[in-house]
This record gives sequence, structure tokens and C-alpha cells, in this order.
Amino acid sequence: MAGASGIGLVCALVSFQIIAVAAKASASDHRYNVGDRVPLLVNKVGPLNNPSETYWYYDLPFCRPDQIIEKKESLGEVLNGDRLTNSLYELNFREDKNGVSICKKKLSEQEVAKFRDAAKREYYYQLYYDDLPSWGFIGKVDRSWEDIEDASPRYYLFTHIEFTVLYNQNHIIEIKSFSDPNYSTDITEDVETEVEFVYSVHWDETSRSFERRMEKYLGDTLLQKHQQIHWFSVINSVIALTLLLGFIITVFMRILKNDLNKYCHGDEEEDKEVGWKYIHGDVFRYPSHKSTLCAILGSGSQLLMLTFLVFILALVGIFYPYNRGSVYTSVVIIYALTSAVAGYTAISFHIQLGGIVWVPTMLLTGSLFSAPVLLMFIIVNAIAASYGATAALPLGTIMAIFVIWIAITIPMLIAGSLIGRFTSSEVQPPSAPRRHPMDIPHLPWYSRTASQMFLAGALPFSAIFTELYYVFASLWGHKIHAVYGVWFIVFIILILLTAILSVGLTYFQLSGEDYRWWWRCLICGGSTSIFIFGYCCYFYTISRMTDLMQLSFFFCYNACICYAMFLMLGTVAFRASFVFVWRIYSAIKSE
Repeated sequence: MAGASGIGLVCALVSFQIIAVAAKASASDHRYNVGDRVPLLVNKVGPLNNPSETYWYYDLPFCRPDQIIEKKESLGEVLNGDRLTNSLYELNFREDKNGVSICKKKLSEQEVAKFRDAAKREYYYQLYYDDLPSWGFIGKVDRSWEDIEDASPRYYLFTHIEFTVLYNQNHIIEIKSFSDPNYSTDITEDVETEVEFVYSVHWDETSRSFERRMEKYLGDTLLQKHQQIHWFSVINSVIALTLLLGFIITVFMRILKNDLNKYCHGDEEEDKEVGWKYIHGDVFRYPSHKSTLCAILGSGSQLLMLTFLVFILALVGIFYPYNRGSVYTSVVIIYALTSAVAGYTAISFHIQLGGIVWVPTMLLTGSLFSAPVLLMFIIVNAIAASYGATAALPLGTIMAIFVIWIAITIPMLIAGSLIGRFTSSEVQPPSAPRRHPMDIPHLPWYSRTASQMFLAGALPFSAIFTELYYVFASLWGHKIHAVYGVWFIVFIILILLTAILSVGLTYFQLSGEDYRWWWRCLICGGSTSIFIFGYCCYFYTISRMTDLMQLSFFFCYNACICYAMFLMLGTVAFRASFVFVWRIYSAIKSE
């Protein structure tokens, strides 16, 4: 564990240096003089209810510049589906404009149909001005006509956008875009339609400082303008953790103390060994499928390190809300670097369990998480490409990720594995295994795997249930993710609950003279992910998401997240139970 912590620390320092430099470069200079041209970049459009289904802005027949100039984007921005492009809007610093015409255009029947479909599906557009996001709707549906007999709803295209920009001295603080419904064109019928796209710009001074300019966006959504309160769920989780911890310490430690006193000092009235002491000759019998177990521990440790480092970067302010794609970039870089943690953890534990041939374990560790994620990516990327969506990664981005995997991930995995191989040796357990395994007595229903999985998953899930809604609303909505502190506290509570429950359930399993704890504690610890996936299904039913593309993105990527949670929580549960079992059997005098 000390070696894994050292490797993780090195990976953390390298990650911080790389990501911090990138973050500083993206927010280096935002000072302007009066009249300076600040480009307004158009990004993407898409249906409001399907956040993953986004298209290039000019896939709709808007007026476009003579020369399309695409902004050079970072890896994270491409992964986020961003396609930033120049536009005809000219918003010079502190220069008001009123009713400026972009262009007059005659829409063909096909173009009218495109805009009508966009209005029907509640398409929104996204713009960026000085790295500040702004949203608005493309059109509207007027259903008041449905009250008239045999009448259909009317569809309208917004043709006038009003920009309100707030500034403080030579800094841009905020931008708002408003699609004026008083300037709209009826696009209900499939006929050629003449439209004129117009915009206005108004500049207002504000006292808000540049450093606080993103506070407005922290709790914003496209439709909701107030800050969500998350601390109530944290208090509930802390109360649940405190009550459970107090109960287990009170009951569990009293029983364990009595057992240790009896077994260490002897009890002449009870000469026969029973309970967990009775199986001391089998409890350290190595489990089946050791390589798979070691690979899970390696991958779980890597993902835990990845999660903690991402949270730390967020808490120290690396992930500014307007630094688009920075989270995705960080995940890719940190995952590649922390492959050394996976290799070291898996191979060192493999050697400690008496393993000799370690290369297959290393290969399994490297593919245990990445292979399923790759499969899911192939599925969703193919579907996105068939839709022509921006979520479909270009070939160049795919090649860049492949190069990172070849040049960084694999070498780091091999390096960590070699360190684990040459710094570890087989350990001697507190009690040697018997030559022949003992028979396991008949177990009551509440001591079986399914029952313990339910208990081990339900209690931690209940502690994070309230906050889970906000997590999903942020991941699959239009809110900018910025409540990292709350999520970090909830994640710590989840880990503590998992570890405590794992120790308790392992003790009661051993007390029932069932020594098959190795895999049991890992599976029970990871069972919370099953409840989380069940919540995914529930969240989808209460959302307004539709269509195959959004369905595939939602369930495929949530399946990857839940799989990662299984590996992480299973690793936490196993480590807690392993330390506990090792200590209690080291504390008794085995006969």
C-alpha cells in the first residue's frame, strides 16, 4: 500500500503540473479596450431534452460567413461535443448596436422544414463570448390554435436576438442572449419564406469583479435560475453514517472484544473452538481466480486515485466553469498516468498471494476497465455518426487518444507492474491453511450472498440517494457542474459506509464458519453500483429524453460509470475486510 501511495503521489504531482499549465493558458488574458473586437463563437444546437444529441450550429440553415473558421479545440472540448466556429455577429467591446441585420435569406421548403422540426423539438443554440456561455431557443410552438376546431399548432422561427453584456472596467463579466418573440416568422407551411436575421447589443456596467463572474452560472440551467441547495442531503448522509458507525462500534466491538478475551486467555468451560476462530485454518486459503481478483484491485485502486485527483483539482479551482472540456482532458491524462498504480497494486498483490506468472495478470489489469469502455464507445460513436451529431468523435481525436494509450498508458502500466514485481514477496498469513478445507455449515438466508449484497448496497445507496438526483441532473442536463465540494463529501461518506459495512458483514460471515470471504466482501462492497444503475433507469423514466441516440448515450455511459463504481467500492470493501481479517487472526493464539 505504501508503494502504491508513493506511485500515486508522483502521478498526482505530474498531473497537477500538466493540467494547471493548461488551465492557466486558457484563462490568460481577458482585458479589452473600447471598440476592441471580441469574437462571438457559435457552438452547437440540439433538442433541449436530449443533451447528448447536439449538432453543428450551421447544420441548420442560419446565415453563415463566407469563410468558416473553426476554433482549434482541446481534446476535452472535442470530447464534450464542442464545435466552435466564427459567426457574423460583431460585438465590439462597449459598443451598443440596435437592429443590425446579419442577412436576408429566402428559405427553401427543405430549410423551412428543418427549422420547423427544430422548433417542434425545442432546439436551443449555444454561443460563447469571451469564454462565457450563452443559450437561447431557436423557435417556438404556439398551441393556442389547437383550441380552434381542426386547427394545428403554429411554428415560429425567432429572427431577432438581443444581447445584453455586463462589463466591469476592461473586463467582460456576463452575457445574456434573448430571442425576442415579437420578431418571429411563421414556418408552419412548407413554402419558401423570406426571413431577415437581426441582432442588438446593449452594454451595462456592473460592480461584480472578474474573479466572480462565473458565480452567475454555478447554479444556472436553461430554464431554472436559482441555486439548488445540496447541503441538506449531505447532512442526511452524515447522520446516516454517524448512526450506522455508532451502532456497529457499540455492538460489533463488544462482541469482538469478548471473543478475543476468550480465545487469547482461554475458557476452560468452553474447550471447543467455535465461530470465526474455528476456521483459522481455512480463512487464509487463497481464493480461486486470483488473477481476476488482483486485476480488480488494481483497476479499482487506479479509479479511486483518478477520482480523488479529479476532485482535488476541482476543489483547488482548476476546473473553471468556462474552461470547457477541462474535466474530460484531466480524466484522460490522469487515467493514463495512474495506470502505474493499477499495475503496481495488481502485481504486488499477485506476488503476495504466491503468484509466479504475473504477465497475464498485468494484461488483464490493463484491459479490465478499458475494454468494456472501448466497446461502449464504439457503439455510441457509431450511433452518433449515423445521426451526424457532434458527439461523434473525429478520426483525429480517436487517433490522439490511441497515441496517449500507446505512449503513456501502456508504459506506465508496465512500469508499475515491474515495480510491484521486484519490490514484493509472498507473505505468510497469521495462520497456515489446512491441507483439506472444512465443510461449510448450512447458512440461514440472511447470511447468504444475495442477502448481504442487498444490505451492503442498500445502506450506502440510501445515504447518497438525495444528492444522486443533482448529480444526474448535472450530468444529463444543462447545468454547469460546480458543486464539487458537496460531491466530494458525499463520495467520502460513501467510501466510509462501504468499508464499515464490509468489515461488519465479513465478521458475521466468519462467525457463521463460512471462510469464503475473499470474493464475498468484494462483490458485496460493489453492490451499491447495482442500486445506482437502478436509479439510472428510474431517472430516465422521469426525464423527457427521447430517441435512440440519447438512449444509447445515457445507458452505455452510465453502465461504464456504474462499472467503475463497482470496481472502486469493491476495492474499498476488500481492503477494509482484508486488514480486519489479518488483524483479528494475528491477535489470537492459534493452537
